[in-house]
Amino acid sequence: MFRKSFIAPLLAATAMTLTVTPAYAGKADRAREAIAAAEAKIHTAEQMGSATDMPERTAEARAALARAKENLSASHKSTAINDAIHAGALADATIGEMQHRKDAAVANANASRDADVNAAQQQAVAAQNQAADANARAASAENSAARSAAEANAARIAAQSQPAAVETTVTTQQATAPRKAARTVTRKTTTTRTAPPATATTTTTTVKQAVN
Repeated sequence: MFRKSFIAPLLAATAMTLTVTPAYAGKADRAREAIAAAEAKIHTAEQMGSATDMPERTAEARAALARAKENLSASHKSTAINDAIHAGALADATIGEMQHRKDAAVANANASRDADVNAAQQQAVAAQNQAADANARAASAENSAARSAAEANAARIAAQSQPAAVETTVTTQQATAPRKAARTVTRKTTTTRTAPPATATTTTTTVKQAVN
């Protein structure tokens, strides 16, 4: 669209030159037409920014156009035509260069935009991967915590269901039968020995009983 908007005046100037110039037109008319065409081309180049981006060439085209007008005023028709043609050629070259720069700028902008989009997409993918890793680590930690809690709960249940050991002490007393007294006879003298009293024997037995 940019190119069409600036090429159109050139086509209009060329068409005007072809339609206005009859076969019998004199050099003065041809000079005026060449000057008008060159001036239209210079105006187009300036609209494209040549005065800022290519000031030297724009100034040169303007100078050639001014010389063409002066030569025409001085009735130097052939010189005026040549100066106008030179000014138009400079303007054409400037327009071509300006269009090339515009196209290159657009291409660079598109490439930069694509690079930015790719970089943004890569950053988004990296962020998604980091989030996925973080979620995986969190899930693993939760699973480990749940497993530890389950193991602790199972150990607690096992401890509660284990029967408690109760120690019972049973004491048994057993009496010892008294021994008979011994009788010793010596020369008709009888001596009686009394056996010591019976003693009791105590036995302690520990019994462990499981309580369900």
